[in-house]
Amino acid sequence: MRVLVLQGLALSATPSSPQSQADLQMLPSRRTRRLCRNDSVWRARKLTAAPGLLEGSVGRLPRTRSKPPHRANTFSDVGVTMSRFLNVLRSWLVMVSIIAMGNTLQSFRDHSFLYEKLYTGKPNLVNGLQARTFGIWTLLSSVIRCLCAIDIHNKTLYHITLWTFFLALGHFLSELLVFGTAAPTIGVLAPLMVASFSILGMLVGLRYLEAEPVSRQKKRN
Repeated sequence: MRVLVLQGLALSATPSSPQSQADLQMLPSRRTRRLCRNDSVWRARKLTAAPGLLEGSVGRLPRTRSKPPHRANTFSDVGVTMSRFLNVLRSWLVMVSIIAMGNTLQSFRDHSFLYEKLYTGKPNLVNGLQARTFGIWTLLSSVIRCLCAIDIHNKTLYHITLWTFFLALGHFLSELLVFGTAAPTIGVLAPLMVASFSILGMLVGLRYLEAEPVSRQKKRN
């Protein structure tokens, strides 16, 4: 009896025809069944994490790799800081330009304010011609600074504007320390402070302008 049962099992285990052998070859292997099981688990987790996102889709879910936003956020923060600082610098240049225009009008209207507020050390050297020359020089500086505030990304105009502040600082320092025509009063200290702060701000803005093309290139990449 046992012999008959074992023979029956052997006959059922061994393929009896070529079609049965082909059916056995079509059966999935252990590795294939394991991959299919893992794939089913992964799909179930994706659907659980985002229910209804891929409802009705057929096939394996595509794996999308999201780029880390750290570098993009860094570049955007630098760009925002850069634009804010340049806007503040523009407002400062407009304000300085308006003040210079007021000084120009005073120079052409009455030259007495020059030896009363600026050149108090040697007031006898101040005359109408010198006042008008000072007014034209101040008007030219005012126009250049106003144009720089309008087109602050123009590097040539930016450098020219920066040099106007260097020249103003050098002029008042030389009249105060070398020639002795000016005294350390509020009329002289005020333009010295304005020129110094403007030079400092424009040097910082120059670094932003030089770094701006690099940041734009990195954003494109």
